[in-house]
Amino acid sequence: MFDVPSGRVSGRGEGWSRRSFIRAGVVGSLGLTLADWLALQARGAVQPAKAKSVIQIFLWGGPSHLDMFDPKPEAGEDYCGPLKNPIQTNVPGIRIGELLPMTAKQADKYAIIRSMTHKNDGHETAAYMMLAGTPLSSSEMVYPSIGSVVAYKRTEAGYPGPLPPFISITSAYGRFSESGFLGNAYKTFATGGDPAAKEFRVEGLVAPGGVTDQRQAKRRELLKSVDTLSKDLDQQAEIQTLGGHQQRAYELIMGDAKKAFDLSREPDAIRDRYGRTRYGQSLLLARRLVENGVPFATVTWDGWDTHSDNFGAMKRLLPELDKCFSALLEDLAQRGLLASTIVTLFGEFGRTPKISWEPPWNGGRHHYGTCFSTVVAGGGFKGGQVVGASDFRGEQVKDRPVYPWDLSASMYQLLGIDPMGRLPHPQGCVAYVTPLASGDVPSGGILKEIM
Repeated sequence: MFDVPSGRVSGRGEGWSRRSFIRAGVVGSLGLTLADWLALQARGAVQPAKAKSVIQIFLWGGPSHLDMFDPKPEAGEDYCGPLKNPIQTNVPGIRIGELLPMTAKQADKYAIIRSMTHKNDGHETAAYMMLAGTPLSSSEMVYPSIGSVVAYKRTEAGYPGPLPPFISITSAYGRFSESGFLGNAYKTFATGGDPAAKEFRVEGLVAPGGVTDQRQAKRRELLKSVDTLSKDLDQQAEIQTLGGHQQRAYELIMGDAKKAFDLSREPDAIRDRYGRTRYGQSLLLARRLVENGVPFATVTWDGWDTHSDNFGAMKRLLPELDKCFSALLEDLAQRGLLASTIVTLFGEFGRTPKISWEPPWNGGRHHYGTCFSTVVAGGGFKGGQVVGASDFRGEQVKDRPVYPWDLSASMYQLLGIDPMGRLPHPQGCVAYVTPLASGDVPSGGILKEIM
């Protein structure tokens, strides 16, 4: 099926190569010659994919925008608290929180969106909106997360594996089904464990205790030798599919694919640069996964729900984030991966700009979905930019609102996925990649200014 929204031609939401377009046999059926197709592409009506993969860093709980990427010292102590000395970045005119000095030196690589909004202050509901890029619905239809949509599209396009197309380090989202109506085939693969541990092991890829790779190989050979199924049965599609899954499972447990999770293969200097912490090594693992062809890797970072003693938490959390986030951007750039890897950094919402000094909060900040910040980098997003603005106190969007679906649609477009395309639904309901296709959601539009 083809969607042709707004005069654009797209093949089931995916970017098409010349060869696949011809193979599909649709050029003539659409009344387009190959010359027409190439002319459209040359004029920019058909956008080839710039990004191959995504590293999503999700700060669970809601990070404070005023303490990080939208400082407001002029608003006074009731808003900035003790963090009243923002620092200049390596991009003139852009300043960020004083506890992010290393990230400030990488500002030319990322863009700050200071006008994110969805006006929802509930953890579960706001997380769903940000991670799925869709508004809440009165229906029971649960939309898939961005990661699951990417996994579906890449699998549909022939993603070879054997690494799963959507990997979570270290845990899945937990508060909603990340695959939604797409089903379990597109759920995330969660690594479990602690990447900073001396003996980090990925759950589900570890053979039972005492079973070496050699013994596992012998077991596989034994399974082959006692297989008494008839040749006719072997030819059935279901059995062939099962055999394919079995082959991928063995490759994950015993083959080269397992090496992607082995952080001991990284030089000590690289591991130290990221920081020998749970989340520092998680970001390093994410880089290894996209380097090995994984389309979507997400790191869920707990601890950002700072209702009380917000500034004590910032002094603990931000130096670690500063170290590993700046290392990730620098590392991706040095390896030539940043141009093809989208990096996002956000939580489900921000925190209240006005500080609650009274007990029991003692300098805390609360949930705030009216206006907050998001950071994007790589994969076609231009660095050294600021999109939108909040008001004097960081309480309201002053300029250029950006909604979750504006962000997800921009990511999809850079990945070669049509944000106006359709998704399959098991009950045949009409479902689009993003709600922008329906035209009934508030929107600031695609992030064209940084794409």
